[in-house]
Amino acid sequence: MLNLSIAMFPILFSLLLVLFAQTAELSISSPKAGQTLLGKVEIVGSMDVPNFSSAQLAFTYSNSTGDASIPADNWFAIQTFSQPVKDAVLSVWDTRLLTDGDYTLRLRVFLLDGSFQDVVVADLKIGNDLPTPTNVPPTATATLIPPPPAPSAPPATAIPKKFFTATPSPVNPASVTTFSIYSTFGRGALITLVLFIVFSLLLRLRKN
Repeated sequence: MLNLSIAMFPILFSLLLVLFAQTAELSISSPKAGQTLLGKVEIVGSMDVPNFSSAQLAFTYSNSTGDASIPADNWFAIQTFSQPVKDAVLSVWDTRLLTDGDYTLRLRVFLLDGSFQDVVVADLKIGNDLPTPTNVPPTATATLIPPPPAPSAPPATAIPKKFFTATPSPVNPASVTTFSIYSTFGRGALITLVLFIVFSLLLRLRKN
């Protein structure tokens, strides 16, 4: 019976390890590898592992692979943690502060024995400066809008014509008319005739 208990011990130990591995969670569920990131991005994950001491969420550039062998200077911390977190938003990553390109995320958990565990999400693309495609409706048709009517000219107002009437000039007192000429000539001839008759009579009287 004792030998049976000793034989079952490795099996029970293996089952305990499997159950322990299932309860321990270290993951980044969002964002996913190959995803393009814009603006502020929520990083969702878990770090609920036994012997948890602390954790750090960091990123590196595309020329890095995310291995544990990469020097610490190549990683830039986003946030550090003093308590384990499970299935929650770990941090909000403002990608607008970075140059467009390929990046890698890493969640590293430090254990009480001095070791650490990593989970890495590679091939993340940041594209804040990429042009945003515009959606054009396929059935959009141009509507012709008739031009506004031209403003009509104001009706012409008839301007009354002014007729100028000739004003007779005043009679010049010094002017000589035909009638006055004839009248003067007649009086002169009559006076001359009278004087001739008078002289003729006087001559006849002297001769007698």
